[in-house]
Amino acid sequence: MRALRTTIALCMVAVTTAFGHAAAAQTLDKIRQAKAITIGYRDSSVPFSFIDGDQKPVGISMDLCQVIVDRIKQKLGMPDLAVKLQPVNSSNRIPLIANGTVDIECGGTANNPERQKVVAFSVATFVSQPRWLVKTSSGLKHASDLKGKTVVVTAGSNAVGFAQRISQEQKLDLSIQQAKDHSESMLMLDTGRAAAFLEDDILLAGVRANMPNPSAFVFLPEGYDTIYYGLMFRKDDPQFKALVDETLVDLMKSGQFTASYHKWFESPIPPRGVNLQFPMTDLLKARVASPSDKVS
Repeated sequence: MRALRTTIALCMVAVTTAFGHAAAAQTLDKIRQAKAITIGYRDSSVPFSFIDGDQKPVGISMDLCQVIVDRIKQKLGMPDLAVKLQPVNSSNRIPLIANGTVDIECGGTANNPERQKVVAFSVATFVSQPRWLVKTSSGLKHASDLKGKTVVVTAGSNAVGFAQRISQEQKLDLSIQQAKDHSESMLMLDTGRAAAFLEDDILLAGVRANMPNPSAFVFLPEGYDTIYYGLMFRKDDPQFKALVDETLVDLMKSGQFTASYHKWFESPIPPRGVNLQFPMTDLLKARVASPSDKVS
């Protein structure tokens, strides 16, 4: 009986392993069969992916993904590969990757251990810190000035957990409201329904730059944690990850990544020709010099 139980157990392990391998997302095979790749984009994550004046998704992540698409076309021998664009938001981007609707998300998504349980990420394409944005006229100078006030975060973003932790650890007793996207969060701040908007610094710089009067908003000095962004795709697919990472590493080594960064972070961008004036940080320079997908 013991031998029988051992045999059954080994068979179950073999079946489970085989099923796991079969279920693993083989993205290149899926793309080949569909004769199309589906790219997920954000409509307001400036300057990573957002809608320009012609209602087209643009941004540095879209530029990076275009090079990846070209590499896929070459690898598969499919120069006429169709590219489908799928809008995503903070709440549905991970499920749409996990269920196979989207092949790669070309937005501004933070890589962290919790998300790695469900999806995979490329080498880092940006380094950010969450910060508070407030109205210049509010008189707020530090995070401690937010005690007891209503603040806003975007549903599905890392900022939800950060705001809850900050409120608890610093005993700020914040009333934390969740908006559906960054545009709605900014609207709540602009109209006074929230005293502050917590999000990654560059995303806040983007939404601020596209307001009619950017100088009406200012950052509080406090920053929280170090966040590494990456392009997102299905996990357990080492072949696809290798292709994405190799493409990005080539861009970083050649200087094309730095040139693209200058285009989107330090030059006028659509739709209003605003310059974010956001030079590359030392943390990002280090990742460009030594590309990695490692996170704390």
